Amino acid sequence: MTENATDQPLAGRTVIDLTTALAGPYATLLLAGLGATVIKVENPATGGDTSRNNAPYLGRDGLALSRLHDDDMSVSMLLRGRGKLSVTLNLKDPRSKTVFTDLVRHADVLVENYSPGVTSRLGIDYAAVREINPALVYTSISGFGAQGGPGSGKAMDAIIQALSGVMMTAGEPGGDPVRFGLPIGDLLAPLYAVVGTVSALLQAERTGHGQHVDVSMLGALTSLVACEPFDAYDAVGLEQRTGAMVPRLAPFGILPAADGHVALCAPTDAFARGVLRAMGRADLVDDERYRTRDRRVERADELHALIAAWCRDLPRAEVIARLTAEGVPAAEVRDPLEAVRDPLVRERREVVPPTHPRHGAVADLSATGMPIVFSGADVGLDGPAPVLGQHNDRVYRELLGYDADDVAALAADAVI
Repeated sequence: MTENATDQPLAGRTVIDLTTALAGPYATLLLAGLGATVIKVENPATGGDTSRNNAPYLGRDGLALSRLHDDDMSVSMLLRGRGKLSVTLNLKDPRSKTVFTDLVRHADVLVENYSPGVTSRLGIDYAAVREINPALVYTSISGFGAQGGPGSGKAMDAIIQALSGVMMTAGEPGGDPVRFGLPIGDLLAPLYAVVGTVSALLQAERTGHGQHVDVSMLGALTSLVACEPFDAYDAVGLEQRTGAMVPRLAPFGILPAADGHVALCAPTDAFARGVLRAMGRADLVDDERYRTRDRRVERADELHALIAAWCRDLPRAEVIARLTAEGVPAAEVRDPLEAVRDPLVRERREVVPPTHPRHGAVADLSATGMPIVFSGADVGLDGPAPVLGQHNDRVYRELLGYDADDVAALAADAVI
């Protein structure tokens, strides 16, 4: 890895971060990890980003369910605020307009995740910002898109999961909907937002003109659902929800072992034959019932029952060893605590240990890193999350050129 900041892909780019909660802050976290200077604008009147008040908290005494000391920081902010500069600015105060205008003039990107209509009421929508800085890329992340959605137009992850159809892709046939344990709607939309933002930056380099990048959580997740042809499955009589096993790819699914579970993915002829050999059933390799994929799909339940009976009483390590010896893709099913401590993802900095901005590493925690490895660029999320307004002087005085009296007056009037 290189250590020169100019080797970061987005070095020299400035992002105004008007986001809160998860979807927006995750997008700006990734932009920070790619090297952009991310200025997180937080409302001093409300205590800043809502995630600053999410339990649990980390402080000098370690982790706690409630805040024990004034400098305890929410783990949510600890993870999502890394690598960002925090300034305070009350955008509802008319006196903030000049400060906001100065920020926009110095920026390349603005990211917001307000509900539709809010930015217009505040006078900070794309139409207003474009007048200040025509080259700026203005990225919006919302539940349903900039045009708004049903009801209040507001959306939480569970609402998006419900509307996207994803809840009905997992679980047993005929069973209740299954909510993904991860807030997948909140986490997927920012990935598309970053792709759109970087693409718009490249176009702005050629044209000199920025644009509005509009990403909806519903659209992002529903487009992902549409990657699988569920309508085609339904038309030919295949179950859309299959539980632990996937008959149309047999042998394929999650199988119980004596001490845990094993994930098996063997949809091809070569893999399926490897499974049978691993089981000590080479006699079935040329059996007409399992010789081709179509035959295996027809007898999926029978084949899966045969494999399950074999591995049920074996340690999962032995099951995996036998399968991998035959070249079959297989792995243990881990819980999150195991998974985030895998030496491989730690070595590649795809998962990293976060630190408290004042007390350092006072708990064994894991946080998302930058899951992209560049051969000629430096990326990462090593800087701790900021306390509220920590960088007011740095941004307002050094970047915008305000003098000490200007900053003091803004603070005295609760504008910042």
